[in-house]
Amino acid sequence: MKLRLLTAALVAVGSISAEAAPKKVLVVTATKGFRHSSIATAENVIATLGETSGAFTVVDYVRGGGDAKKGQDDSDVMEKMTLAKLAQVDAVIFANTTGNLAIPDKDGFIKWVENGHALIGMHSCSDTFNGAARYQPFIDLLGAEFKTHGAQVQVDAYNQDPSHPATKHLGPVYTIFDEIYEFTDASWHRDRVHGLLTLDKHPQTLAPGDHPIAWSKDVGHGGKVFYTSLGHREDVWTSALYQQHILGGIKWALGLEKGSGKPTDTANKISDAEKKDGFKLLFDGKTMTGWKYRRAEGPKSWSVQNGMLVNTLGKGEHGTDIHTEEKYKDFVVRFEYQVPPGSNSGFYLRGRYELQIFDNANKDGHAKGLNGDLYNVASCAVPAARKAGQWQQGEARMVGDKVTYILNGVKVHDNVQVARGTGGHLDDDNDKPGPVLLQGDHGAAGFRNIRIKRLD
Repeated sequence: MKLRLLTAALVAVGSISAEAAPKKVLVVTATKGFRHSSIATAENVIATLGETSGAFTVVDYVRGGGDAKKGQDDSDVMEKMTLAKLAQVDAVIFANTTGNLAIPDKDGFIKWVENGHALIGMHSCSDTFNGAARYQPFIDLLGAEFKTHGAQVQVDAYNQDPSHPATKHLGPVYTIFDEIYEFTDASWHRDRVHGLLTLDKHPQTLAPGDHPIAWSKDVGHGGKVFYTSLGHREDVWTSALYQQHILGGIKWALGLEKGSGKPTDTANKISDAEKKDGFKLLFDGKTMTGWKYRRAEGPKSWSVQNGMLVNTLGKGEHGTDIHTEEKYKDFVVRFEYQVPPGSNSGFYLRGRYELQIFDNANKDGHAKGLNGDLYNVASCAVPAARKAGQWQQGEARMVGDKVTYILNGVKVHDNVQVARGTGGHLDDDNDKPGPVLLQGDHGAAGFRNIRIKRLD
């Protein structure tokens, strides 16, 4: 009886040990394109994170893959990334890989991930199998293809999921100096990934737009993908916050910590209080339903990007105004907007009366209206504008021919009369209802959370 109990106890202990055994990870740092100087640091950091956390063990490294004269031939990739070798590990980490890696069975590798394993990628992982060596299944699996990058820059990345293991320690905004990637439009689909870190403006120009930084993905039958575009610099890899970021992503991908890999809902939402008060959304955050171009033949400069209605213009380009299909006479409208440095836009009430949207730091400031002014009619009673690149909040009330406007919590216009169109308006039917119009012919701008309440 005692022997039987002892045997059962040993079996139980063995089961616990087996369950607690670290996951096995293969680290790939092979390159067939640009080779980052931070790769040696990356290998060290990943291995150390595995050791200190006890979550995983790096069983091997796949190096080389580049210049044969420098000892970077394809042999490591071909020998260590066979399906037989992959069957012995739980995940692969592509740390700053680039180019067309000589994986023996690329299709088999994709299926291996989809069938319950994990692909974890850092920085230039998205520069792997792209360009002339494009292997579309890998790009689709990862979620994006590297396009370009500008000068290294400090950015404020917004935390889209503060509960995810990869981002729960970062707070609402993660400020970091690194090389920030842009991805090809054809490869990036916001509705196919679970957003973790993102920018809502271009890292250099500050023009509004969707510029993802990190995401997670559920793929196939139990497979998982975690990717962060950060990690160009050695000091990023040695940063405690970045190390927690990638460790959380690795743990999630290995199934050791819970978190979402389902696509993020980018819909604009209205609060219960506003809904009860009679407000409705004019922009749903996903489509341009309810909006139309002022000129059907004009440039289609507007798009929906990560919950924003964005007017994108290159240098010297002109876009097209858009306006709601519905018309309004007396109403309260609330909205948020941002513009990049030097830009100029406008928010028209009834399609006739422009609330100026402008970068006040522009040395060529507009004599007829700065940010928040009723264009051609009245200047703000007190300064309330924020800097270009920051989100600003507006609330306009129009009753009859009177406008009250609150900008960033400051009442800048109080029952100001607008007897006629302020310029660039749709028509001169001043006593009739009209649409909400967003100016698109002058400069880049982004809008979100546009909601309106009828008063008539």
